[in-house]
Amino acid sequence: MPSLRLGTTAPDFEAQTTKGPIKFHDFIGDNWVILFSHPADFTPVCTTELGLVAALQEDFDARNVKVIGLSANELESHEKWIADINEVNNVDLKFPIIADPKREISALYDMLDYQDITNVDGKGIPFTVRSVFIIDPKKSIRLILTYPASTGRNFDEILRVVDSLQLGDKHRITTPGNWKKGDDVIVHPSVSTEEAEKLFPKGVKVVKPYLRLTPSPF
Repeated sequence: MPSLRLGTTAPDFEAQTTKGPIKFHDFIGDNWVILFSHPADFTPVCTTELGLVAALQEDFDARNVKVIGLSANELESHEKWIADINEVNNVDLKFPIIADPKREISALYDMLDYQDITNVDGKGIPFTVRSVFIIDPKKSIRLILTYPASTGRNFDEILRVVDSLQLGDKHRITTPGNWKKGDDVIVHPSVSTEEAEKLFPKGVKVVKPYLRLTPSPF
């Protein structure tokens, strides 16, 4: 299996989820998708993470983003765990969670933990690390993040990346460090300053010939 890289097509698969069986490319449809993995059900960090994602559901919906989790446990375990997630975080989790007890999808997406030798199940099979994939409507992988099992993720940052990617796909811009929605953006290097002044009527500020800012088109 070749390594997954930015711009490659997200591998298709069939799986059982808490919302029924899916074929992944059909699930994506014309949406953006965030696929994120977890080491195991009924674990502390995972419980807080899924609660955070559930609380951000409206933010994902507003961006045409579907979220789907994955944990290396059976479907029955997922169903019981969701009750805990809802209770602990005071949420109503609506997105699907993939059941991957045999680690087939985890292996397909290279999510298995090869660093922490203690992160294994009772049979000694590695659990997953905390991986994140942002996938666009063309099924292309646009972001890959991998966190250790011990560290919970910042889903505000993941939303920030979605905003940047979607804005960049629509306009000929990139976004600076620490950028957030509404901040100035950078004119893409392929756009001349003369062309930029026509494309961006709010104005172009030339900091350096290679660094030109314009108000966000949001």
